[in-house]
Amino acid sequence: MGKSDTATPRERYRAQVRTEIKEHAWQQIATAGASALSLNAIAKQMGVSGPALYRYFAGRDELITELIRDAYRSLADTLGAAAAEGADLSGLAHVLRGWALADPHRYFLLYGTPVPSYHAPDDTTAISSEIMATLLTACAALTQGAQGAQGAQDAPFAAHLEKHRAWAGDHSAPPAALHLAMSFWTRMHGVLSLELAGHFTGMGFDPDLLFAAELDDLLP
Repeated sequence: MGKSDTATPRERYRAQVRTEIKEHAWQQIATAGASALSLNAIAKQMGVSGPALYRYFAGRDELITELIRDAYRSLADTLGAAAAEGADLSGLAHVLRGWALADPHRYFLLYGTPVPSYHAPDDTTAISSEIMATLLTACAALTQGAQGAQGAQDAPFAAHLEKHRAWAGDHSAPPAALHLAMSFWTRMHGVLSLELAGHFTGMGFDPDLLFAAELDDLLP
């Protein structure tokens, strides 16, 4: 029996209102960005008083945290499901792009400009670590025994990452996999961020082909 099956009517109503608040929050973010998020404005849209909404979220930061937590959970689950079905690093890259294109505002809340004066709690970092762990596992599988892996492992930045691997958590990925994962993360997000921000508009090329070309160049 799921949690929703055992929830009281009051708990179900509270969950429903919180969901509605988050839907309005996403609409605000799409219109004016996360930095302009306002509980009072959401309350006005819902036809209730500002104080009434604060019974569901203590403030703007708590609402942003919930949105970030939901977004990270969605991406972690999406990549994790793809990996469980056998997706390799290339497959995960295309899953990441599809997830980002499906909801650019959700993507930018995670990987865009930080919201001024907002500091995410530790549990959101823990969920993002699940995402990196999935990618590290794919990178480790790809670099194991691959031609050129030793050279990548001996590269100065790979050696640096071996001693500065806090971002990788407790994953046992070797230096070559760490290097590939970091390169993958920065290059794929670089292309995605430019595409979703509209910087390729009018340049006359297909961003999908650019993404594929960058991925091909990156893979060993």
